Amino acid sequence: MATVQIFVYLQLLDVLTTLVGFKLGAAEASPFIRVLMHAGPAAGVIASKVLALGIGGVCIYTKKSHLIRWITYWYSGLVVWNLIVVLAAPGHLVH
Repeated sequence: MATVQIFVYLQLLDVLTTLVGFKLGAAEASPFIRVLMHAGPAAGVIASKVLALGIGGVCIYTKKSHLIRWITYWYSGLVVWNLIVVLAAPGHLVH
């Protein structure tokens, strides 16, 4: 159950770090998410998280929760990457 909680937490962190990155001028790297962003940046990212949580729910329902553990590693790396992008952005510090 802790893995599922971490997965959900990482989804939230991904949304937050992605939106902060957008505010600082970063671009979305994923072509799939870019398509979803035609409805707006926040709407696209949130739609992708709803989809990710839905797939996570299917994994739990089908007793494939070990997949969530592997996906959690991916999202951990993704959040770290987002933080690096935010810290490297020219506007991350207010003078």
